[in-house]
Amino acid sequence: MAKTQLSAQEKKTLRSMFWNSGLVFSGFNMVKMEGNAFCCTMAPAIDELYTDPEERKKALVRHNNFFNTHAVLFSFIAGLAYAMEKEKMTKGTVDDDTIENIKVALMGPTAGIGDAFFFNCVRVIAAGIAIGLCSEGNLLGVLLFVLLYGGSQVIARWYLLRVGYTMGTSFIDSVFSTGLMNSLTKAAAILGLSMVGAMVASMVTVPLAWTIDVGQTSVDVLSVVDSIMPGILSIVLVFGMVSLIKKGVRPVTLVLGILVISIVLAFFGIF
Repeated sequence: MAKTQLSAQEKKTLRSMFWNSGLVFSGFNMVKMEGNAFCCTMAPAIDELYTDPEERKKALVRHNNFFNTHAVLFSFIAGLAYAMEKEKMTKGTVDDDTIENIKVALMGPTAGIGDAFFFNCVRVIAAGIAIGLCSEGNLLGVLLFVLLYGGSQVIARWYLLRVGYTMGTSFIDSVFSTGLMNSLTKAAAILGLSMVGAMVASMVTVPLAWTIDVGQTSVDVLSVVDSIMPGILSIVLVFGMVSLIKKGVRPVTLVLGILVISIVLAFFGIF
């Protein structure tokens, strides 16, 4: 396959996105996690592609939603999002929902790949080399660890950003030429919803410790509820939070409200 030639403007945008992607944890919070950093990373691409201020605002808001993956594979998804945004503006064949669905669908798989390779493999190898030198009082051990573990991630971020953009452009073109876009969009939406459901099941818990004394026995309310449908309290909590956010309630207000309610319920022995 012929090597993709990038224009001067594309190279400039990718360089700006690369430097911005290094701020992945600077704006991290428990509401959007890496959402702020993803929006910051996409800002150079949005500035390049959108001339209408209102459309630019909509694009920035769209990329400022909840997002979380490995810090290195983060760049790959950003590069792919850049390619999709360009396809949307130049040809109009990609819509906002498709971009968001593909982003959400890739969060989980890329997080698993990044953690397995960098955290469980590269980090261990780099630490093994560094510990041997540090145990002998050699400062080179620290420098080697930073170079091997940190340096490899910096290089990978730059390479994956370019790969995400160049492969994304050719991939989108081939998908439309073969008529697979509708199937891809539907599959990405299903996978994205599945990922959100898995995150709710694994990350949202309602630690109900309420027991009701009935005669000589005690009834565990949580066990009764889970026997009806496991995790139903988590689902109710999530959908309740979503409905409040749609009504304009700020996420910070919800977090503080949950904190206060949890303390009160824990005081009375319900949590």
